[in-house]
Amino acid sequence: MEEASFRDSIATVDEQGKRKWVYVKRPSGRLYRYRSLLSYVYFAIFAILPFMHVNGRPLFMFNVVKGRFILFGTIFWPQDFFLFGLAMLAFVLFIALFTMAFGRLFCGWACPQTIFMEFLFRRIEYWIEGDAPAQRLLDKAPWNAEKIRKKVLKHLIFYATAFLVANLFLAYIIGSDELIAIIREPVSLHIGGFVTILLFSGVFYGVFAFFREQVCTTVCPYGRLQGVLLDKHSVVVAYDYKRGEPRSLFRKNEERTAGDCIDCMQCVKVCPTGIDIRNGTQLECVNCTACIDACNFMMEKTGLPKDLIRYASEEGIAKGAPLRFTARLKVYASVLVVLLGGIVYLLASRQPVSGNIIRTAGMLYQERGTDSVSNLYRIKLVNKTPETLHLQLELLNAQGKIEMIGPHEVLVKGGEQGEGTFFLVLPRTMIHQRKTALRIGIYEGGRQRGVLRTTFLGPVHP
Repeated sequence: MEEASFRDSIATVDEQGKRKWVYVKRPSGRLYRYRSLLSYVYFAIFAILPFMHVNGRPLFMFNVVKGRFILFGTIFWPQDFFLFGLAMLAFVLFIALFTMAFGRLFCGWACPQTIFMEFLFRRIEYWIEGDAPAQRLLDKAPWNAEKIRKKVLKHLIFYATAFLVANLFLAYIIGSDELIAIIREPVSLHIGGFVTILLFSGVFYGVFAFFREQVCTTVCPYGRLQGVLLDKHSVVVAYDYKRGEPRSLFRKNEERTAGDCIDCMQCVKVCPTGIDIRNGTQLECVNCTACIDACNFMMEKTGLPKDLIRYASEEGIAKGAPLRFTARLKVYASVLVVLLGGIVYLLASRQPVSGNIIRTAGMLYQERGTDSVSNLYRIKLVNKTPETLHLQLELLNAQGKIEMIGPHEVLVKGGEQGEGTFFLVLPRTMIHQRKTALRIGIYEGGRQRGVLRTTFLGPVHP
């Protein structure tokens, strides 16, 4: 393209820096139907998950204030933050690889911002104000009774919807039981929770009623990363300029000598971020595929081949090659599978009880007669379950015994720490070096809850 000024600024801001409101034509088509079906699944999952419980605990809860996280009914405490750190690093790498391979596919098909905007709030707007041309005329019309009625109704429903979404969102943070208590009990008993719901509602209302696509084009860091993660092999929503150029209006019964693009502008009219996909890959494109459906509809009507706009790579468009699963994509996909497996393994291998065993500082071993040696230890245990545990210690990989000082078990309340002191006694026949590596099992009611490692200091015999 000779004219590339479109890259000097985002499509929704004019030369004076003023916001250009995007009136999006109601999309339709095969891919839009697929996205609609997926959106229903997302809405159902979003609404149901916070009310699902496993063993009396929420299936999912992310209580940042109390530092308590529940995934699939398993509680993660602040002591597990290192695990979340590793998982987050793996997730960031996953996002980078996914974007390099498949572009902004997530944004168009799974991002909550897109799902709620296009399949909830935008549909409410279509229902009340009509399609894009009707919305544009309504905004330009004087403030008469009809305009006031439609605008007030739309924003009341918008805020009510945002209020409902805020309640469901808050249920993921404080739990459904606490949310129901806030709803049922007097507001005076839950001032903090009620104010939080109002704040969340205001944020959601502002985003979906006014800010809209600006979240994707100016705020979202993932969109900004696209510029450095994509390359000519990435799969994106792309316009086949080799087939479409030069553009020319369609005339019935005329032998076409120009490119297949009939310059109908339908791809621009349905774009939720207001761009012209024919200008090439752009920051604002969220890969929603609305332009693909709109272009295919026009191609069918004019008798021209479909997929002038399609999922493709820049390399594929330049060489006219069909989209295929290249060796590069296979490598990326394999790494993604490994990363996902690593994240799942980290979460699955987490022990419900962790801690450490420290040999008492400044003390050597103690000889017990002629046949055994002991070390004195201090144990600190962290209970990552919500129940109070009565924990016993058992030596796993050596013959010997553990003698607790004081209570014969370590009592640890749910989500808290407990301590104990004990002697570890080994027969001399088990000691063959200065330090012996030992494994100690943590048991509760005969059920193993964790394993800790320590070393035993003993005499070395020539």
